[in-house]
Amino acid sequence: MTVQVKFWGVRGSIATPSPNHIKYGGNTSCVELILDDQIIIFDAGTGVRNLGDCLLGRGIKDYLFLQSHTHWDHINGFPFFAPIYQEDVNIKIYAGHLGHSCGIHHVLKTQMCQPTFPVPFEALSATLDFQDFNAGESFSLGKGIEVSTAPLNHPDGGTGYRVEYQGVSVCYVTDTEHQPGILDEGILNLIKGADLVIYDCTYTDEEFSKYIGWGHSTWQHGIRLCQEAGASQLAIFHHDPSHDDAKMDQIAQEAQKVWDGAMVAREGMTLELAENEMPALISLAC
Repeated sequence: MTVQVKFWGVRGSIATPSPNHIKYGGNTSCVELILDDQIIIFDAGTGVRNLGDCLLGRGIKDYLFLQSHTHWDHINGFPFFAPIYQEDVNIKIYAGHLGHSCGIHHVLKTQMCQPTFPVPFEALSATLDFQDFNAGESFSLGKGIEVSTAPLNHPDGGTGYRVEYQGVSVCYVTDTEHQPGILDEGILNLIKGADLVIYDCTYTDEEFSKYIGWGHSTWQHGIRLCQEAGASQLAIFHHDPSHDDAKMDQIAQEAQKVWDGAMVAREGMTLELAENEMPALISLAC
């Protein structure tokens, strides 16, 4: 049984190609979850371009996306995801915040309309299957993979995910704003006892008051949630563009002092998970 998590993009809001953002990475949200022969991709930010090249090199033809939401930093890598131009590729794309409106197919297609993108959506050769649902629902992906979801507090909506497989649980909870002094019951239920929680830690508690209403949280609140829920490990994720490597080093040091179950996600970082064991940092060749 193989469960691995690889971070292809950990930045929030906008990509940061800068000499001061090398250590932790500048690509926006994209995380690969490998469950034996099943590939699940959380979000299609700019990090998905490199993942797509890797998947083609690995000869993988079938996989699916679980979209947290559809703000630009989480979808603007999609038109550059090379597998969508391959006829022998099959992709399912799930979203839980658009069922009451236009749907995930419409959003991704509109993103590629001229004059904002030169290649039309109709040029995509892969077989694409679009699945809209309502955040809070649960569903099965087959092969023993179960998915639970929860609505998130973010402008235009968002969805948090819990994926369970062979006794291992991985939660992806990004782009959500907490209320100071309150632990969101929906998120607590979603991440209860999880092996790994990838959480929106855009700000610090000290910065948070300046960004009320922006739809994001803090690493300190991520720790509070994980400790209350009995989760094993927190991956600090969705780094603010202004947080350069020096700032992220500081956050990493401070977080470790507060709770040794917290780590800062870095682009290229790969974790291997097993039931009742702490995630192990490994190197995964593309």
